[in-house]
Formats: sequence, C-alpha cells, structure tokens
Amino acid sequence: MDQSGQGPSTASTSARASPALRRPGKPFLNASSPQPGSAGVVSPNEDQRFYGDIPSTVGPQTRPQHYPHPSVHQQHYSPSQGPDAHRFQQQDPGFYQYPSGTYPPQEIRETGDTAAARDLYSQHMRYTATHAPGSEANSSRPSNWREDSYARSTSSSSQIRLVQEPHEYGISGDHRRVMSSRDSEIYSEVMSSRSEAYRSNVGSDVDLFGPLRGPDDGRYTGFAPSSEALLALLENKRSPVTGHQYQYDSPSSGEGNGNRDQPSTPYPSWTPEKQAPLTVEEIEGIMLDLTRKFGFQQDNMRNQFEAFMTMLDSRASRMGAMQALTTVHADYIGGEHANYRKWYFAAQLDLDDHMGYHSAPGKNKKVNRNSMAPQPGAVTVEAHDNLAMAEEHWKMRMNQMTHFDRARQVALYLLVWGEASQIRYLPECICFIFKCAEDYYNTIECEQLVQPVPEGEYLRTVVSPLYKFIRDQSYELQDGKYVKRERDHDGVIGYDDINQAFWTPEGIERFHLEDKTRLVDIHIGKRWTVLSRVQWSSAFRKTYIEKRTWLHLAVNFTRIWIIHVVAFWYFTASNAPFLYMDEDADEGGGVQWSIVALGGALATIIMLLGVICEFMFIPLTWSNSSMLIRRLIILVIVFVLNAGPSVYVCLFNRVGTVSKIVGICQFIVSLITSLVFAIVPTSQLFGGKSKSLRKNLASQTFTASFPKLSRGDRALSFFLWSLVFLCKLVESYFFLARSFKDPLKALYNERFTDCNDRILGETLCSIMPVMTVIVMFFVDLALFFLDTYLWYVIWNTVFSVFQSFKLGISIWTPWRNIFSRLPKRIYAKLLATSNLDAKFKPKVLCSQVWNAIVISMYREHLLSIEHVQRLLYQQVTTENDNKRTLKAPTFFVAQEDTSLQTEFYPQHSEAERRITFFAQSLSTSIPESLPVDQMPTFTVMVPHYSEKTLLSLREIIREEDQNTRVTLLEYLKQLHPVEWDNFVRDTKVLAEESSMFGSSSALGLAGEGGEKDSVKDMSKSKNDDLPFYCIGFKSAAPEYTLRTRIWASLRAQTLYRTVSGFMNYSKAIKLLYRIENPEVVQQFGGNGDRLERELERMAQQKFKFVVSMQRYTKFTKEEAENAEFLLRVYPHLQIAYLDERPPEVEGEDPAVYSVLIDGTCERLPDGKRKPRYRIRLPGNPILGDGKSDNQNHAIIFARGEYIQLIDANQDNYLEEALKIRNVLGEFEQYQTSTTSPYSPQHESKSSAEPVAIVGAREYIFSENIGVLGDVAAGKEQTFGTLTQRMMAKIGGKLHYGHPDFLNFIFMSTRGGVSKAQKGLHLNEDIYAGMTAFNRGGRIKHTEYYQCGKGRDLGFGSILNFNTKIGTGMGEQMLSREYYYMGTQLPLDRFLTFYYAHPGFHINNIFIMLSLQLFLFSMLFIGSMASSVEVCSDIIVDSCVDLVPVYDWIKRCVLSIFIVFFIAFLPLFLQEFMERGFARSVIRLGKHFMSLSPLFEVFVTQIYTNSILTNLSFGGARYIATGRGFATTRTPFAVLYSRFAGPSLYLGMRTLLMLVFASMTMWVPHLTYFWVSAMALVISPFLFNPHQFSFTDFLLDYREFLRWLSRGNSSTHVSSWISYCRATRTRITGYKRKRLGHPSEKLGGDIPKANFWVIFVSEIVFPLIQTVLCVVCYMFVRSFTETTKDHRTFFSSGLMRVGAFALGPLVVNAGMLAAMFGMSILIGPFMNMCCVRFGSIMAAIAHAFAVISQIVFFEALWALEAWNASHAVLGIIAAISVQRFVFKVLVTCFLTREFKHDETNRAWWTGKWHGRGLGFHAISQPLREYVCKIIEMSMFSCDFLMGHMILFMLFPVCLIPWVDRWHSTMLFWLRPSKQIRPPIYSAKLRSQRRRVAWSYGALFSLLFVVFVCLIVGPLAFQQLLPKDLESLIPI
Repeated sequence: MDQSGQGPSTASTSARASPALRRPGKPFLNASSPQPGSAGVVSPNEDQRFYGDIPSTVGPQTRPQHYPHPSVHQQHYSPSQGPDAHRFQQQDPGFYQYPSGTYPPQEIRETGDTAAARDLYSQHMRYTATHAPGSEANSSRPSNWREDSYARSTSSSSQIRLVQEPHEYGISGDHRRVMSSRDSEIYSEVMSSRSEAYRSNVGSDVDLFGPLRGPDDGRYTGFAPSSEALLALLENKRSPVTGHQYQYDSPSSGEGNGNRDQPSTPYPSWTPEKQAPLTVEEIEGIMLDLTRKFGFQQDNMRNQFEAFMTMLDSRASRMGAMQALTTVHADYIGGEHANYRKWYFAAQLDLDDHMGYHSAPGKNKKVNRNSMAPQPGAVTVEAHDNLAMAEEHWKMRMNQMTHFDRARQVALYLLVWGEASQIRYLPECICFIFKCAEDYYNTIECEQLVQPVPEGEYLRTVVSPLYKFIRDQSYELQDGKYVKRERDHDGVIGYDDINQAFWTPEGIERFHLEDKTRLVDIHIGKRWTVLSRVQWSSAFRKTYIEKRTWLHLAVNFTRIWIIHVVAFWYFTASNAPFLYMDEDADEGGGVQWSIVALGGALATIIMLLGVICEFMFIPLTWSNSSMLIRRLIILVIVFVLNAGPSVYVCLFNRVGTVSKIVGICQFIVSLITSLVFAIVPTSQLFGGKSKSLRKNLASQTFTASFPKLSRGDRALSFFLWSLVFLCKLVESYFFLARSFKDPLKALYNERFTDCNDRILGETLCSIMPVMTVIVMFFVDLALFFLDTYLWYVIWNTVFSVFQSFKLGISIWTPWRNIFSRLPKRIYAKLLATSNLDAKFKPKVLCSQVWNAIVISMYREHLLSIEHVQRLLYQQVTTENDNKRTLKAPTFFVAQEDTSLQTEFYPQHSEAERRITFFAQSLSTSIPESLPVDQMPTFTVMVPHYSEKTLLSLREIIREEDQNTRVTLLEYLKQLHPVEWDNFVRDTKVLAEESSMFGSSSALGLAGEGGEKDSVKDMSKSKNDDLPFYCIGFKSAAPEYTLRTRIWASLRAQTLYRTVSGFMNYSKAIKLLYRIENPEVVQQFGGNGDRLERELERMAQQKFKFVVSMQRYTKFTKEEAENAEFLLRVYPHLQIAYLDERPPEVEGEDPAVYSVLIDGTCERLPDGKRKPRYRIRLPGNPILGDGKSDNQNHAIIFARGEYIQLIDANQDNYLEEALKIRNVLGEFEQYQTSTTSPYSPQHESKSSAEPVAIVGAREYIFSENIGVLGDVAAGKEQTFGTLTQRMMAKIGGKLHYGHPDFLNFIFMSTRGGVSKAQKGLHLNEDIYAGMTAFNRGGRIKHTEYYQCGKGRDLGFGSILNFNTKIGTGMGEQMLSREYYYMGTQLPLDRFLTFYYAHPGFHINNIFIMLSLQLFLFSMLFIGSMASSVEVCSDIIVDSCVDLVPVYDWIKRCVLSIFIVFFIAFLPLFLQEFMERGFARSVIRLGKHFMSLSPLFEVFVTQIYTNSILTNLSFGGARYIATGRGFATTRTPFAVLYSRFAGPSLYLGMRTLLMLVFASMTMWVPHLTYFWVSAMALVISPFLFNPHQFSFTDFLLDYREFLRWLSRGNSSTHVSSWISYCRATRTRITGYKRKRLGHPSEKLGGDIPKANFWVIFVSEIVFPLIQTVLCVVCYMFVRSFTETTKDHRTFFSSGLMRVGAFALGPLVVNAGMLAAMFGMSILIGPFMNMCCVRFGSIMAAIAHAFAVISQIVFFEALWALEAWNASHAVLGIIAAISVQRFVFKVLVTCFLTREFKHDETNRAWWTGKWHGRGLGFHAISQPLREYVCKIIEMSMFSCDFLMGHMILFMLFPVCLIPWVDRWHSTMLFWLRPSKQIRPPIYSAKLRSQRRRVAWSYGALFSLLFVVFVCLIVGPLAFQQLLPKDLESLIPI
C-alpha cells in the first residue's frame, strides 16, 4: 500500500491502530473546567493502580482533546505576511517524498497496486544508493528527504502469535505460583469488572508493534532494515503476512477528513476556544508595536514572539490560559520570586517612582524641581519607607493590571533580553533597562510616536556601549586585532562588578551623562531616551577585588581554621604540660588551665587575620570601612580578654587558688569565644549587615537568600556534622594528640655533646631538637586537618547508603521486587494513569512501552534477535475459544527465580545494565506523570566547538599515526564483540532486503526448496561474509559505509551519539502520546501519514533541540558535511551559530550575528541553509573561555519552561527518555494553585522557594575501557550518586553542568546558565549553581533518571581534565561567590559547601603537604640518628632516645595511608550497593592489580600543583582534554616536559629524602612512602601504552636526546629550550606581543603575576625548605672528625654545601663567557658554511655542564669519606640551595621574556643583528647570560633525571612478554584479544632495527657509566682515599 492511496495493502509505514483501541472522540475541555493531572508523588504501592479499577472520576469527560492536523505547508506559524514570512512556512518534515518529489502515482494511491509499489520501491533503492549522504547526487535532494521512508511503507507487516497461559499477567507456565494470592484476587476483580466481549475484542486486535511501524527514527535513521523485516525476523516467518493495515485516505475520501486537513495552530492550548485572554494576533501586535517604538530587530521580535507563545502554550496546556499568562508574568515581573520585583525593592525604586526622581533617604542631592510631580498611582513617601506596605502596594498594582499590560510587560522584557548579548550576564542591568523602557512606554511622548524607531536602534544605543565597555576591560586593539590585555582579575571590571552597580541607589546615582547630569535627576519617563548618552566608563568600579593571593582562604574559610587550629591547640597544650610547667613544682593547675585557654586568643588572632585581609578584597567605602574597623576594634578587645589572664597567671601568680580560678574562668571565656567564632557567620558578628535594614536589602537579596531546608533535612544536616566532628575529635585526641606526647617529651630536653659547627658553634646543636619538634608539630596539624575529611567521607558515604536503601535504588533493598513488579510500575509511574480510560487493560498499555524499549536496544545492536524474542510481549491464540491474548515474557519472573536458566541478554552487557537500572529506578517514589498534551515544553541545548560529530571512514579503519598499533574499528570490535556481531547480522539483513525485495531470502531465511542450495553454498557464504565481520560492509555504497561509521560513532564520544541519544525524547513523547491516546489512531482512520504527522506535531510542540555550533561557519568540508548530515537525519534539530561578516564601513568592527537554522530551512544555491532567525550582536560574543559565551548566544533560541544542558560527549536512552515527564515534575509546577499569585487571598510568604535546578545521575559509558578510563569513570560515578545524593539532601548541591535540568525563567532572569569572565569563570557552570543558590533557588537531585556520559580515557587527557578542574578551583577561591557563601552560610551548610567543593582540593593539598612535612621530619630525625647513638635509656650519655619518635613515625604513616585509601571506599560501596559484592570486589581488585593507587597519588599531586600554581601565577584556561581512546604511545620527551614541573621534580627530591631516611632509620612503614614517591616519578610512563616495547623504548630514547638538543639553530615547538623558557616566563612574564612573528605562537597570554605573590611562593617557601635542608646537613657536619693520625677537627657544613651548590654555577659562568666570545668572533663566518653551528655550540656547553655536575657530585662524596648517607644529605642540601638561587635570579633579576626565541639563537650563533630586538640588542646579551647560567644547571638536572627514569624503566623492558601483560593491565583486554603488533615494511623494519641498535649501544654505555659512578665507590671503598676532608678546608 502506498502512502496516500486507499484499500488493502501488504505494507504500511506508520503505527497501526487496533479496532479495540478505537473510541469515539471526546469533546474539548472547557477552559474553566478542572484540569487533570497532578504533581504528586506516586505511592510505592502500585498494585491497586495497576490491577484495580480506575476511579470513576477519571474518564473521557475530564480529558482535553485537540488533535487538529498540521498543514503540510504551515508547520511553523507565520505571525506576519512581510518578506520574512517564508521563514515561518517550512515544509513538514513528516511528509515523506518519493524520489520524484511528489506523491506516488495516482493509480497506486487509488488501487493499492502492490506490484507497482514494489517497482517504485526498486527505483527508490537505486536512488538511495546514488543519493546517500556523501554522494554527489545527494546535494540536490530535498532537505526533508528520508531515505528509507517508502521502503518502510511497502515492506510487509505481521503479528507475533505464540502460546501463553491466559490467566496470569506477566507469568507463564508453572511459575505462576510466585504471584501472591492478593495479586491474583485483584487481577480477578479487574477481569470480572469488564465484559467478556470487550476483553475479547481488546485481546484479539492489539497491535503491540504499532509504535514501531512507520519511518525508522532510530539511530541508523535511513540506514537500517525496515520495521517489517524486523517483525518478520521476530516471527520467524518465511513470507510476509497480513497484519494491521492503515488506510491511506485521498484528500477527498470519507467523511470528517475535512477537519483533519485544516491547518492547525502551532499553539493549540492558546486559542479562543480555550478562553485565551489575548489572541495570538494580539500578542503579535503587541510585539510589533514594541519593536516599532524601541527599535528592536525584526528577527529578535519574531524569535521572542515564538518563545513567548511557546511558553504560554506550554503552561496553558495544564492550566487555564489566563492563569498561564498571569503566572508567566509573575515569574518574570511581579511575583514574589521574580527577580525584577526583588531588584525593584532592593534598589529602592519604589521611592524613585513616587516622585519621578531618585529619593533615597539620607542623601542631600540637587534635583530638578520640574520633575518632582508625583507619578500616577503613587502613595506617600512615608508609606514607601515601610517595605511591607510598599510590597502590598506592588501586589495591588499587579492584581489590577490588565492581561494586555501583563503580556506587554513580558514581551518587552523578552525583547530587551533577547537582543542583549553579553548584557544577559547582568540580570539587574537588564532589569534597569527594562524599567527605563517601561517608564518610557507609559509616557505621552511614546504614545504619540508617529515614525517608527529605526531597526537596530536599541542594539546601537543601549547594548553596544555596554558591550564595548565590557570588551575593552579585557581586550585591546593592536594592528587591527583584539588581543588580551595583560590584566589580572583585580584590574578588570567584570560582569559582576558592572551588575552590582545596579543593585543599590548609591550605584545607580553614579550614572552620569556627557554633560555630568546624573541620570537619576532626569524624569523616569525620559531616562530611556538619554541612555545612549550615559558615560558607562565612569559609572562602574570594582565591587569585589579578586586579588590573586592565598589570603582569600583566611577570609572565606575562617571558621574552618578556627575549628581545627583551636581544637588542636586545646588537645596539644593539655597533653604537654612539661613544655610550660615545672614538673618538680606544685603549681596548682592554674598555669595549665591558662595555657590551654589561649586557644580563644588563637581563634581571635585568626579572626583578626581574616578581617585585616578583608580590607584587601572589598572596596573601602565608608560603610565597608566603618564595619571592618568596628569589627577590628572589638576583636582586639576580645583578644585582650582571652590573652590577658595568661600574663597574670604565667608571670605573676603561677601558684595558688586565685591563679586556678582565673585560669578556669579564662578557659570558659576561651570556649565561648571559640564556639562563637566557629559557629556564627563572619558577616553577622558584632552588628554586621542586619537583614532588617532596608539599606542591606540588596546584599541580602542577591547574595544571602539561601533556600531553606525542611525540618527533617536540617536535622539530618546537624546530625551528620555532629557525628563527623564527634568521631574526628575523639579519634584525633587519642590517635594524634595523646600519641604526640611521648616523642615530644623525648626530644624536648635532648642535648647533644661533641657538637660544634665552625660558624654557629653549639647553637645549632641546641636548637636541633626544637626544630625537629616544630616540624613534627606541623605534621600532626596537617594530619589533624586530614582526619576531618576522612570522617566526612565515611559518614557521608554511610548516610548516602542508608538513603539509597530508603529510596529503594539498592539491589540489597529486600522489599523491592524490581523485575516481577516492573510491568505494574511502568503502568503506574510512566503513564499518566490518572487520565487513562478505565476500559484499557494496563497490560495492553505497558506491553507497548516494554516492546518499544526492547526493540530500541535491538536497533542499537545491544540485543540479538533471539534475545528480543524472549523479551517481548507476544500475542497468542487460545486453543479453546480461538481468541488472541497477550503473553508476557518470562523475563519478569525469571530474574527472581533461579530455576529459570533462560538467557535474555549477554551477561554484564550494556543491555543488562540499562534494563536493570530501568527496573530499579521505577521502584523509587517519583512525581506523577501528566498527559503528554499537558506536559511542559522543554529544550535540550548542547554547546559544540570542535568535538567530533561523526567519525570518518578513514578515522576508523586506519591507524591514527605511527605510534598507534590498532585501528579504531578493531579496538571497538574488541571492546564490543557481541554488539559488533549483532551489527553484522543486521547489515546482512539490510543487504538482502535491499537486493531481493519480497523474496524469501530477503530476510536471510531459506525456503523449503532452497535447503540443499543453502548447504552447498555454506562455505562460500562464510567467505562472502568475511568483509562484513572485518569492516562491517561488503559494498562500498555510502549507505553501508555510513552504517559502519555510525556504529563506531555510537561507541565513541561524538556529537552524533549525543544528538541521536537525546532525540529519544521525541520518540518517547510520540510513543507515550500514542499509547495514552489510542483514540488518536482511530481518529485518523488508519492513515499512517496523518497519524505520524500528528505524533510528530506533538513531539515538536513539547521538545526542542538546539546545538550551539560556535565554529559552524569555519567548519572544514568534512565537518560541514557531518553537520548537514545531522540536519538531514533530524530535520527538527536546530543549529545556532555565529556568522561574522566584514564591516560595512572600513575601520569598523565586523558585523556578528546569532543565526538559527534547522533541517527544514531552504537550501541556498551556495549549499548553505537560509536562516530562520538572524539577530545582529554588538560584537564578537566570545570574550571568555568560550563555552559559556557559546551557550549565552544560543540561549535565546531555547523554548519552553525548562532547559537541559548537555555536553557533546553524552548519551541518552529511550527508557530514560520515557521518564521525562516525571523529571520535569521535580520542579513542582505541575499542580498550581487556581488562585492568582496577585490575589489578596494568596499568601505571599507561604510559597516555597522555586526549584531552580534538578540534577540527574550519569552513567559513565567509558568505564571498563582500561584502568584509567575506569578510574575516571568511578570518580564521576561516585560523585554523581553517593556524593550528590547527600549534598542535595542537606542543601549543598550546586550546578555541575551536565545533565542538569534548569528552570528557564528562573535562570535566564538571574544571569543565565553560566558565567563568562575569562579565566575567573573557567568552571563556568558551577557559578550558575552558586548564583541560583545565593538567590533562593532550590537545587534537587534525581536518582531514577540518568544519562550517559563519556570521560577521559588516556593518562594525558585525564590529567589535563584534572588540571582544568584544579586551576578552576583556584579561580573559584578568588571569586566573590566563595566570599558570600563562606561568610554568610550557617555552620552546618557552610561545612557541607566547604567539604563538597573547595575542601576536597584543600584536602589534596594537605595530603601532599603532610607527605613533604613528614619527609622533612625524617631528615631531622635521620640526621640525629646518623650522628649519635640511638638508645632507649635517655640517662646514658651520648645517645638519644628515638624509640617514641619511631612509634610516632609509624602512626603518621598509617594515618596518611588510611586517609589516602579511604578514597576508594565510596566507589566500593557504590558498586556494592548497585551491582553486588562480587562485582565491587572484582572492580576494586582490577584497580589494584592495575596499579591504580599509583595513579591516584599522581592525580593528587596534579590537583595540588594546579591550585598552587594558579593562586600564584594565574593562567587558568580551558584545556581541550580530548575524549579519544588511549591506544597511542606518547613519546617519553612529551611526557617528561608535560609532567616534570608538576610532579617529576618533586618526586625525585622526595626519593632522595627517602633514600637518606631509609639509610639512617629504616622502618617497614616507609615502604608506603617509597610507593608514593615512585608514583610521582614513573606514573606518566607506567600508564603509557606500549611503554615497555623494547624497540620503541630505544627509539623513544633517540627522540628524548633530540628533544634535549634541538631548538638552538631554528625554532622548534617541541624542544627542551622551549620548555625551559615557558617555565621561566610564568614568573618573568612576556614583553608586548609583536603580531605576526612566526615563533610567537609558542608564547601564551598569561599576565605577569603580582610580585609579592611570587615573592612568597618562589622565594619565601623555597627559602624555608633550603634552611631546613641546610640545617640538617650542618648538624651532621658539626660533629668532630678524626683522621688516621688521630687528629680531630670541625668542618663547616654551610661552607661545603655552599661550595658544591654554587660551584657548578661559577664553572658554567666561566665556560659561557668564553663561548660567548667565541660565538661573537667566529659565529658570523661559521653560520655561512655550517647551518647547525648554534646547535653544536649549545651541545658543547650542555655536555660540559653535565660533566661538571657529575664531577662535583663525586667530589662531594669523596669529601664525605664515601659515607653514602651523608653524601645524599649533602646533595639534598645543595639542590635546595641551587634551586633557591635560581628562584631569586629569575624573580628579581630577569626582565620580561620575548615571546619569540630569537635571543636564544642569537646567543649560540653570535648573530644579534636582524633579530628584531631593536635597542634591546644592547641589554639582551647580559640578560641572556644570566639565563644561560641557569639553563646550564637546569639542563644538567633534566639530562640526569631523564636518564635516571629511563634506567629505572629499562629493566622492565627485558621481561618476556612484558608488553602484552602491560597492555592487559592498561586496556583490560585478555591476552587472546590483545592489540596486534604493528606491521612495518621491510625497509622500515630495517631502519628501526638499525636505530635501535645504535641508540641502544649508547644507552647501554651511559647505563654502565652510571652504575660505575654509583656502585664503584661502594665496591672499592677500601681503595679510595678517605682523608680528603682534612686536606680541603670545607
């Protein structure tokens, strides 16, 4: 049957309608009738709803019915008839064309000639082969072409008829006994309540696969076997059979068709029949009038008109139209939670409106008396002074407002907002502009306006000046291009600073015109006309100073430091009385009480530090300064009260009762002080900003309107933190404080004899124990901080686990029978059952849902056809009465009955995971569903930059590069073997179907006569099928190659995977609409085309999809083809992009437009699509890091009430998309009050805060793809489940980007979905969450819905992501949001915020800090242990009691070990709760066997380093992490240069300290530190694919040597000198950029950091480390030495370490001076004949530096009389001194660096002229000389360290089959499935072998030399001189 004809046919396209499901149409619901649906939560007991009778109140009379059929030529409503009307008249993509572009021939339509249909189908297939995507002929195809549409309509259909027991629902055979007696009784009651005739009718004609028929809208759209082929496979039939047939009516056929042919309104719920207060035309007229009066762009008007009408239609579908308009107005303008209303009162504009000029109290201003006439409707100023009365007056005004005015105000706001571009980040600025526009509209001048304002006037006069101010803050024009200014955040007036100027009257009154007139002195009605004259440059100032310093932590987290430092003081002081009391004297305890009580003074000092630092960060206005000074004075008084008594007790009266009483009273005061400072937010101390004062209303409204928790959740929050700190304090007291007492006592009175330094004498010996105690004290303090996070993780995990039990999402929940009750829950929770007619069986409805889910998994090749047959509901014919009934699959009972061994899906497969989660999720309580036609409209938005859209054939069947050993397709086949097999079988079906239409073999099934031929050709068939299994296709036709590309793309992290996944929302809406409205099928009389168009209309009405392709106009040809493919496959997908056009006038900025297109847009002759909307912007909107600006420019194209933010590496599934109505119900807007929000009866304070964000779980589909991918997935998994579950419960969850749903009105009126100041808002999405939280928006988390998410898979990409997160956290610590939350949140919520966000990163810092502090303590203890005898009896002379110290060391190691490994607890418990004990043990075991703990140590250091460097140097930027599969081997030099600074240097220093500690005081517990130190050094190489391949290892060594040596004759981006310069310029900064210089691309745009910040981080901290190391070495050298002739002498450790630290620098300086002279003299001549002269000179200098460094090391060892431990300590001290000297030279003596590398090459070549240095050529040689002195030592360090790492790795390469086992560890592939070795040509193999041998010989030689230098002196120690130190006086 063709698509338009009538009569019987063997095929149909669209879904079938059973006669049993047809029912008469229902009348339209009157707009005043009660609305069905509820937002209540479904009861956990679904039995009654599933089996019992539906309440009689729910029936046809309560269900709205409006199913008008859309016209083919009017899919979009056209509000105007002008030249732009064509943009609203797009062809209906649901109307399927034949190849000729017309209907089928008339004779086919009228007669139903199937033979003719088959002929036409053959033509279509030939057309498809030549017009498939990628073919040349395809470019002329209509935009709405669907390749397989007619194929689907002409292939056969059938029904499944299998045997079923007729009496049990979902249970068959002998397993009926598992159904409870209660269930059986209920089921019987349901059956008895219905007539036998009806039951027979329903059971016999149900079309279970109706939703699956019609156009294939799966992920292989147009390139998959037909639905009928699938159904035939399911039935296992040899020939097509007749099933349900749709009748295709001709336009003139039948009665009642006329109504269906009428064009439908695009807004069916906003019609006069629904009592809409305004018609669509009237609203359009409003917007046209506003556009004319304010100069908005026409496309902006049309875009916002569509957005406004979509919003109204969405709300009107579930409430009255008048109520919809009122609530939209309340949300935007006048409601209690509207941001405009909040701003209106915060800025005191109610006073402004009264007199027509600004009249804030307390200000003496000159005003224009002519403008003082009170405004209409104004009340007295005295009334306005009372905020409550002003709010009541506002409410009265809103209530009296007409519907016209409400619509006009919302329309005006939308028009202002829609064209505002970057100003959308300034929500209160938008409010101010709207207020000016609204006031102007109400003037006579505006009313009498005759000539329309020119289009674009608003953009030119209002938006552009503000945009230019914002742009010029960060960018400057150089040579016609905008480049980043060298400003840090404290020098940039950013978005928040500008926005806050509109918060208060004081800020607004700073707005002046060109003539210095204040804007507030102008009448409110005239301010709009003068906005273009406002001098914005003088209007804004910094409102919070984001100075780059660590001191932000002292302000924002004061309470954290007070809680920990004071508690630690209390514990330590009370346990160490011997430090401050005379043990022999009876002092009565007063001194001890007093010393312990100094904790209060310590808390006050911390508070004082915070207040002093606060002066640095907030503007010192009179109000702020007076507040801080008052607080400072009171704190000084409090400090005196806490510290004063100690002076009396300790100095004047240490003994006696009075002393004790004073001490006790002081302790009580101390406790009170500490508790108050720890509990009360800083902003509320000592009369801080009072919430009751109106002048503080703005601050309270916009920074501290935190959403309230319910009583139960707040109690849970208190209970959680009480348990955390109770356990922490008890454990820390006994395990840390008490255990510290003995080592402290052992070292306190320790004194050393025979200790005398040549310079310091005996002073050093006396202070050595004290310094040791101090270092140990800080180690204990760091562990004290770590303990809190340990207990937080434990208790948060425990509470979260209990919460999962409560919710029912754990497999261990005993009362959740998730599979046996799944059908009931599908019916009760996914379907809008309260509106379903009682006569429809629940089983009939849920069977269609279940079958659709199963078939969708088959379409995605997750299930084989055999699995599908076992999972589907089937129709069977009973033997007795020949009636057809439904049989449920045995799957539902088999999952909980172990006696059934049927396999329903591959074990541990993706299908099992998805089905299990689907069943598990429906066991939770979820909001009830609304009918589809009443659900809200929502938009999915995906920002896209350069992410891969669709993998090309070249990418998947060819290796990426020479370092890749496997093609992507081969790797994916190894990862997904079952899915590949299913794909191949599916492809073969498609091939046979395409080649043999109607033949029995078309479905791959032989007929009776073909059995012999089948056997005969079996072997040939296997050979023929080989191409299918190798590359997925046998024919090179585009439709087959494209299928393979799609299969691979759906298993990689591509945009196509994201788009096709989230298009499941459309499929789900159509499925639910069809199932819940079977009368729709009847209404269309079996016409498949019209039914499909009706379903498509509903889907498009409720769901929009926008992809913001920032680079669309700059796409390569391949990228553009892939984007066009998306539009062809999904015509309703919308793409927003930026279009930059040359300026109309030379010298002006280019014109930039926001453009929207979709697949229905007309194709222009140049191949581009004609835009639907094209809105000009004030300039380039990408001013920040990109993503947030990309979202902002596209957000104006979002539609509906909610928006879901998705990344371009996510996925979604049909079964999850079916829950969309439940998820949107979480916003609690389904059930709204019928009372107007402006009604006097409406209690303004009774409504809860609006839900701003609803978060959801993510399944990381990249798990199990190797150890690194699984580690990254595990972290994301636990954060998205265990952590966020509790965070949302106790009010600490924020917005983390994806896949959160956002309340569109709430977020768009508060600055949008992200923030965009470059650098500062690197982690852009979390700022939107903090903004919503600070402004009163609730943030929820759902457990029953999840999306797929890809994560990084390779070592480098994971570390790049961690670096981005770490630097982003560093920026967050500078932000005002942290200041607001840290100083204003109540304690329990502050702790939740802290430990869930910055606390995690600060904890990482403390972990690495504790590691380094512990090693420094090891240096001190080891120095003592190596110098004096260790004994257990301190009475014995000349020995030291270190046994308690050793015990302390063991406890510290244990503490650090536990803190680190507790990180694995959440992952283990999460896996345990959701997948069982065995799976959790296996997963964790695989992690440990794959050495993931080493990776975790490395990641901790990367996090630490990224935060530290960001807070010191800045430079936070977006890092493209890459989401590809990590199968490529990364060269050693690349890994070394990437991780040397963040980790390798620290790791080597740590290893040296451990060597010394192990030599002097070995305890087994140090093994953990050896593992940690090795992890810091070898992790990048250990997790590098094929690192230990022998030949590649040696070739890598060659590349490492090349990396060290190149870049000195010509510029090279990958060279040691480039790496060295980049490291140095973090401190020096760059000189001004010279645009166009070829080598300047090597330089970044990082501004030079503040000197004092650098001074602390680069000089003070290294100095402390140097002092500690040198003191240890000096102590070792301060003991007497005895020569062979028994002479004793004292050597100077300070002189020795100075000589060996500075000696290499002096030698290198002399050598460099000589070489400089040589290069100047002979360089000009040598460069003419020897191109590599510079490289040769550099190589000579570098070799000399390496050799001299080795000589100095050996000399030091010799001077130490070959004492290895002393030599190692000397090296440690020398390295620290040398490092400190380099830091000082770079920080204090080096000027800025050139971005090019000309000076380096000039130094080695001697050619300084012609380098573009100008006058700098005079000074640069001296600067370069200093640089080269530093570089020589750095080169020596990198050369030696690189070789040491290679020497450590090389022995592993010698292990047999190590590469195979290493790959098994990384990729988790069985050895039998390992990636094959690469295949090289004979020539290339020979070349590789030759290089490997030559460089292998060099490597071996150097390895032997290295061993000899280390082992030689140890082996031949007796033959070497030992008295050299007596001869050399150092």
